[in-house]
Amino acid sequence: MRLLRPDWPVAERVAAFSTTRHGGVSDGAWATLNLGFNSGDEPANVQRNRHLLHARIAAEPAWLEQVHGSEIVHLDDWHAGIAADGAWTDRPGQVAVVLTADCLPVLLADEAGSVAAAVHAGWRGLAAGILERAVSTLPVPGDALHAWIGPAICGACYQVGADVRDAFLADDPAAAGAFRPDASRWRADLKSIAAARMARKGVRVHDAGRCTCCEPDTFYSHRRDATTGRMASVIWLE
Repeated sequence: MRLLRPDWPVAERVAAFSTTRHGGVSDGAWATLNLGFNSGDEPANVQRNRHLLHARIAAEPAWLEQVHGSEIVHLDDWHAGIAADGAWTDRPGQVAVVLTADCLPVLLADEAGSVAAAVHAGWRGLAAGILERAVSTLPVPGDALHAWIGPAICGACYQVGADVRDAFLADDPAAAGAFRPDASRWRADLKSIAAARMARKGVRVHDAGRCTCCEPDTFYSHRRDATTGRMASVIWLE
């Protein structure tokens, strides 16, 4: 199983990583470590892949029903099937997780290792303020937090319509610099938008610098392949 780990200055008790597409049992478009049930893969394969993931971490992850919204839940309030796009904890052994295949997986923790969060930020959730909400929800100041943006689609690969640009600029005119004209459409750098929004809250941001669309041998990408698997970004306190 190939994993990517954040390079950030937080306490050692914060454990975190993102999976790649390597190390599982799925085949075809989902080869091999597909962790998403709603991807078209055989459910038995996804379940086996999740068991492989569970073996690498402290406890079973608290899987979310992601809806491209802005809801953040504490893992004390988690239950199977809960609709949310982010989760946080201040208790050891609770594992927050989000699934992505181009959207931004954002992991948050403070330097002291007292809190940890995982957030799924697609363009809709990002425009709706999910990252700001996550930062405000955590019971520590924003300037005590570090954020790691895991593997996600880069600005050169992500083409969007004017409606997406308008959705961001309506509340955040400074986001105009993250959009590059591309004929009648735009190339959107969601990573830079996310970094700027968190930086305004005092968060120190670290980027894995990996594009899901550019690296087909390593990552799943919905924009590139349409039918594809999902990767997990997980975080917990030991």
